[in-house]
Amino acid sequence: MERSRDRDNDRSGSEKEKEFIEKLVKLNRTAKVVKGGRRFSFSALTVIGDRKGNVGFGFGKANDVSEAIRKSIDKAKRRLVPLPIKNGTIPHEILGIFKASRVLLKPACSGTGIIAGGPVRAIMEAGGVTDVLSKSIGASSQYNVVKATFDCISKMMDAKTIAKNRGKSLKELWG
Repeated sequence: MERSRDRDNDRSGSEKEKEFIEKLVKLNRTAKVVKGGRRFSFSALTVIGDRKGNVGFGFGKANDVSEAIRKSIDKAKRRLVPLPIKNGTIPHEILGIFKASRVLLKPACSGTGIIAGGPVRAIMEAGGVTDVLSKSIGASSQYNVVKATFDCISKMMDAKTIAKNRGKSLKELWG
C-alpha cells in the first residue's frame, strides 16, 4: 500500500515541475589549479516561469554541470515573483537598475513580439509576455542584467494595485 502512495506523490510532483519553463541564461566554467592539475567547477544562471505571470531566477555552483543547473533551478523555484501582464505586454514603462546595469522595459502593441536581448528575452518568455520593447544600458554582465530586469518587475504595478492605493475603483481610474 505504501509504495503506491509514493508513486502517486512522485507523479504529481513531476507534473508540477512540468508546468514551469526553464531557460539557461549562462553557464560558466572556472578552473582551480591544484597539485594534480586543473580542477573545474561550474556555475549556472537560470530563469524559470509558468507563462502565466510568475518568474524567478537562480544561481547555482557545483563541480558538475547538471548539478549546478539543478541547484539554480531549485533556487529559482523558491524565488518566484509575480509579473503583471496586461494584454500580453507590461502595464507601463519602467527602468530597473542593478550596479552598473540598467534595463529599460516599454509596453508594445500586439504583434510586436519580444524585442529584447538574451537574459531579458528569457525572462519575458518565461513570464508569458508576448509583446515588449527593451533596452539594456550600461554593463552587459548577464547576472547584473537579470537582477536589473527583476528590479523592473518588482517596481511594476498593475491597475488593481494602483486603484486600491488611490482608494478608487478600476472604472474610476480608467474612465
